[in-house]
Amino acid sequence: MPHFEGDLRVHPDARFAILASRWNPRITDALVRAARTTFVANGVTEAAIDVVRVPGAWELPMAASDLARGGRHVAIVALGCVVRGDTRHYEQVADGASNGLMQVALATGVPVLNGVLAVETFEDALARAGGKHGNKGEEAALVAIEMADLRRKLQEHA
Repeated sequence: MPHFEGDLRVHPDARFAILASRWNPRITDALVRAARTTFVANGVTEAAIDVVRVPGAWELPMAASDLARGGRHVAIVALGCVVRGDTRHYEQVADGASNGLMQVALATGVPVLNGVLAVETFEDALARAGGKHGNKGEEAALVAIEMADLRRKLQEHA
């Protein structure tokens, strides 16, 4: 039985999207910068990276659906930050965004990477946006490259 695995290899025709919430801009801007830097460091040209901004994490799945159905992108990195508050709104937004992004990926076949931070405090968000726990934007971009490569390999084998 063959073994398939994605590599950090960017194909010349590959185009990626970074989809990001504007809510909590100190965090989301750091995530976007890291994702862009990671794509470029791994061979994606600036011209092959589209950045789309939406108001908040709740709007990410709809925009991801539009991008995925457009057929231009081999993967979409969705970035946002939801910080727990005193109401259930946190769970609704974080869970809704996560579930919606997964539904888009499954319905379209385009990898949609969930880089939406769901954290207890703003300090936790800082730790995941370039602090002591790395940067979720970088992680999501690396996975996007690998998943795009894996999908290409699987399609070529089918």
